[in-house]
Amino acid sequence: MNGKVALITGAANGVGEEVARRLHAKGAKLVLADVDRERLARLAADLGESRVVTAVADVRELADMEAAVAAGVEKFGGIDIVLANAGIATYGSVLGVDPQAFRTLIDVNVVGVFHTVRAALPSVIEQRGYVLIVSSAAAYAASAGMAPYDASKAAVEHFANALRLEVAHHGVDVGSAHMLWIDTPLVQESKSDLPSVRAMLDALPGPLGRTTSVQECGRVFVEGIEQRKRQVNCPRFVGLMRWLKPLLASRLGDRASGGQVAELLPKMDAEVAALGRSLSARTEALENK
Repeated sequence: MNGKVALITGAANGVGEEVARRLHAKGAKLVLADVDRERLARLAADLGESRVVTAVADVRELADMEAAVAAGVEKFGGIDIVLANAGIATYGSVLGVDPQAFRTLIDVNVVGVFHTVRAALPSVIEQRGYVLIVSSAAAYAASAGMAPYDASKAAVEHFANALRLEVAHHGVDVGSAHMLWIDTPLVQESKSDLPSVRAMLDALPGPLGRTTSVQECGRVFVEGIEQRKRQVNCPRFVGLMRWLKPLLASRLGDRASGGQVAELLPKMDAEVAALGRSLSARTEALENK
């Protein structure tokens, strides 16, 4: 990673911040994009300015991402690595979720990935680089109450698969990252806002409800970037879920979760109604800035 230039979206907290710090420690130069101006400035101050470019950028705006890439290319000469990491989640069933929150999620999680890749790809092709698109274990196994998030993460996994075919002959590699529950602010807020989410995690069998630290996830991501992996799974057993996807989406898989859904989904929708929002408090605050 020494001397490589990495563009990271959603870089100001969670997994994006952890990967940024780890890559910087390995000698990488960073182009950090996020909508959170204050946290982005603090991260840049921690890392120092010599190998960092920051861009207060909304991935929903192609012009923002083009400007971020241009700033990185101007300072460092090109982009070697893209981590399309920016993403949000919504609360509530298909009948319970706020339709505007659904649209916001799709714009950030799907359109934002397209804008990030579209803006950076010419430079990545020149550098024969690597693109890692953050999907989720949700692309392998759907969960009730998470239909918008599940749909978005399945979409960007397939986007990565198609992109891989398009750029392989340019010497560019493309991966998708798939995580279960990572102890990010997003997951922390979900568990804090919705007791039903905590109950759902507690009801999952074996390791499926276990939360992985942001530090461990960052380590796995950096390892995947260094090895230009096709799939990056965290925890590792998530890779097994990819192969079990037909079973998880079968009638048998549906029956395994049916009782839990019937009990917990109405509770989730009642909690969402009481909150008066389908987005996390942090996402809502950033939207209203």
